[in-house]
Amino acid sequence: MLVGTWNVGGKPPNEGLNLRDWLNSSTPIDIYVLGFQEIVPLNAGNVLGAEDSGPAAQWLSLIHQALNTDDVDSPTSNNQRQAPQKPRHSFSDLLALEDDTGNGNTRVFPTYCLAASKQMVGIFLCVWVRADLYKHVSNLKVSNVGRGVMGFLGNKGSVSISMTLNQTTFCFVCTHLTSGEKEGDEVKRNSDVSEILKKTRFSHSCKATTGALPPPPETILDHDKVIWLGDLNYRLSTGCGETYELLRRNDWQALLEKDQLKLEQRAGRVFKGWEEGRIEFAPTYKYITNSDHYVALTSNLKPSKEKRRTPAWCDRILWRGIGMKQMWYVRGECRFSDHRPVYSLFSVQVELANKNRATTNSNIAAPAKPAIDTALSSLCAAKIQAEELLLREETIDTSPFSNCN
Repeated sequence: MLVGTWNVGGKPPNEGLNLRDWLNSSTPIDIYVLGFQEIVPLNAGNVLGAEDSGPAAQWLSLIHQALNTDDVDSPTSNNQRQAPQKPRHSFSDLLALEDDTGNGNTRVFPTYCLAASKQMVGIFLCVWVRADLYKHVSNLKVSNVGRGVMGFLGNKGSVSISMTLNQTTFCFVCTHLTSGEKEGDEVKRNSDVSEILKKTRFSHSCKATTGALPPPPETILDHDKVIWLGDLNYRLSTGCGETYELLRRNDWQALLEKDQLKLEQRAGRVFKGWEEGRIEFAPTYKYITNSDHYVALTSNLKPSKEKRRTPAWCDRILWRGIGMKQMWYVRGECRFSDHRPVYSLFSVQVELANKNRATTNSNIAAPAKPAIDTALSSLCAAKIQAEELLLREETIDTSPFSNCN
């Protein structure tokens, strides 16, 4: 599973923006979880007015192209990728063993499709799965929590997606927390985390469960495995002069001793019981756009109209749950915004359903826009409920990216 987060600075993507360097991996990927912040400018019109879904659709199109287009020199088609000679060890391969018909044909790897996406003002989260894995995904739900203006508007807050993969429940939480580097601002960010954990709810219209299946999770912490990603906005508590000297020496470990998130977590005031990988990359914020220079260090280089901010590791990925191992935790070097993207690869253990149940679930089709049928409201089919909920709440037409039949 590859997880990525990027604050794109309120700019729509341009046609020349190539996401392949960010998304491609030599390791086989079953699921992509991609979160963005500030996909639209956080002005009054976007915060108080109708949601602008245009940039989100543009990002989806770029991601779809990056995940499903082979290299120019590849002999395979744009719709399918030929299996390499070296065996791939991934969750999809294990499931394929159950469905193997023994026909001896050369295995061809499918493309990726969009399982779910959700936008709240500038926060945008999308989950992509391999098409052959999609039939094992169920109970898709979304939930938003606003923590911005007046404590509830959507310029800050969270977008969360809940889903079940076979018999393992996942929750992905994409957040943009309170900004600012004044003393005490970290307390506001701690409060954001607490309120998001408290207020995020995944509604289920049918409380009763069928057979031996447990009820779907309703809160973030009810899930087996949770990944929290985004612009958490935690800064450095050290003085400016000391920070700049450590930056010039590339002494990341000394700087991290002053990282607010690590200090608050060690003190038990936030993210108690959560894990984060070792950070071995430079602070991801704040850069002059289209440059490798931090805004705070440009006084001797060239004039800048950017707000002066002390560099910090604002963009983070944390997780909790048994059977999760982080393989790497790195940042990208795209100069598109004043933040650098951050991404991480996870190896995740998933509980497989028994063969009979897997066969039953394999008949579930990809989401389509069904006509509203009052008879459906009495059914307890989790897949149908998830599709209807997403279609009612979704502001983006995801049909071009979700054809996983």
